[in-house]
Amino acid sequence: MGNYSLSKLFWKRFKKNKLAMAGGLAVLLLFITAIFAPFISPYDPSDIDRKHILEAPNSKHILGTDDLGRDVLSRMIYGSRISLSVGFVAIGIATVIGMLFGAISGYYGGWTDRIIMRIIDIMLSIPTFFLILAVIAFIGPGIWNIMIVIGLTSWMGVSRLVRAEFLSLKEREFVLAARALGASDIRIIFKHIMVNSMAPVFVSAVLGIASAILVESALSFLGIGIQPPIPSWGNILTLGKDNIEIAWWLSVFPGLAILITVLSYNLVGEGLQDALDPRLWGSRDGTG
Repeated sequence: MGNYSLSKLFWKRFKKNKLAMAGGLAVLLLFITAIFAPFISPYDPSDIDRKHILEAPNSKHILGTDDLGRDVLSRMIYGSRISLSVGFVAIGIATVIGMLFGAISGYYGGWTDRIIMRIIDIMLSIPTFFLILAVIAFIGPGIWNIMIVIGLTSWMGVSRLVRAEFLSLKEREFVLAARALGASDIRIIFKHIMVNSMAPVFVSAVLGIASAILVESALSFLGIGIQPPIPSWGNILTLGKDNIEIAWWLSVFPGLAILITVLSYNLVGEGLQDALDPRLWGSRDGTG
């Protein structure tokens, strides 16, 4: 079966999952919002208007204003850029590190595998969020610091997935044939095995983006993430906490944005997992 047929089969399976399609639509809208934020945003997110402090949602300010009179909708639109940036950069770092360690561990085995697995076990024994809190408190908040720290503390799951795939694939005929033809270890790892191990990694990365967005929002909510005046859904929530009795909109709208975004990525990840599982293709699609 050619690549085109596999792509058609994947898309056929994915679009059958209505929840995954809905999640994909929400993610697409988030992308469009983030990319075209300067054109979509009705106001500058940093504009202070002391005449309209803590205004409830109205025709002029659809999602209300904050304690400095800034438009909440505009700040949330620009905040979507922060969420996407943190999610993709952090998980990009985690995926690259995890793939490298998982590939080395699974391919070479022996003491190399044991050392890497012990490192992963140690990392997993430490509560990730508290580790991130400690590191951020030490090096200071900032968008790049947050991206790097989340990436450096989130690679273990990817590494285990890649290791499992390598253990399964490294004794297959196509790998043995490549080795018999004199292919180097690097060529075998990256050209022959890695390309056949990408499906679970891709699913893990999509799910990881949701986790990274949630972590960034939590850090910003606690005051050690994205710092004002840069808009972030987490620091808008912090204002909501401080004004919960008189400005409900500062908690409800960013909270819903985080909920919908994280849920959408999880739905897309689950849909990809089903669509990329070859064990389900023939039995459910009538292609076997």
